[in-house]
Formats: sequence, structure tokens, C-alpha cells
Amino acid sequence: MTIDTLETVWAPRLLSVLRIVAALLFFEHGSTKLLGFPPSDHSGAPLLSLAWVAGMLELVGGALLIPGIFTRCVAFILSGEMAVGYWMVHAPQSFYPVVNGGDAAILYCFVFLYLAAAGGGPWSVDALWRGRS
Repeated sequence: MTIDTLETVWAPRLLSVLRIVAALLFFEHGSTKLLGFPPSDHSGAPLLSLAWVAGMLELVGGALLIPGIFTRCVAFILSGEMAVGYWMVHAPQSFYPVVNGGDAAILYCFVFLYLAAAGGGPWSVDALWRGRS
């Protein structure tokens, strides 16, 4: 395997894998907040609360990103959600992300920002719509 093979064949495929895995994990955050599954301390957000809005973005956004539908737009919105979430919820608790529990929010923010720029990869509905697979 050469570097050229990694760049031309595997990098686009791994972009799709990154999108799918991040979206599945993100979808789980939304399903926990809105549907109570899997059960956690964050289950059952009150209707129309900030946590409910975040849960809707996570559930719907994750569901759209898993197959790669409107990837750039959805990922940009979710990146912004994570930035706002970090600064509103985590940052006031402590300056250090590992202490304030915001390291996942930061990581999601930048993964989604990357997907907004890079797109969904070859294994996405977006690629099918554009005639690329």
C-alpha cells in the first residue's frame, strides 16, 4: 500500500466512516434527551427547553448525517450547536475541558466543522445525488 493509495482510495472512505460513527454517537445523545433511551441522567428534557432543542438537533441532525443527507449544511449547524453548548454549559464550570466535561463538545464541534467543509464522503446519499459513489 502506498501513500497515494491511502490518499486517493482510503481517505475518502474513512471520511464516510468518520461521518457515520460521529453521527451514530450524536444521534444517541439526542435519543437519550428526548426518548429516554438509553437511560441516563440527561433523559427527559422538558418540552421546548434548551435541552429539548439541543436534543432535537442531535436526534434529527444525527439521523440525517448517518446516511449523509445534506451533510455540509447539517454538519455546520451541529458544529454551531456544539460551540454554543460548550460556552453555555461547560466553560462556566471550569477553564479546563477535561474538568468541565466539555471535551466531547469541543471534539464534536470540530469534527462537524470538518464535515461541513469536506462533505460526507463517497458513501453518502449526497454523493449518490451528485452521481458519485
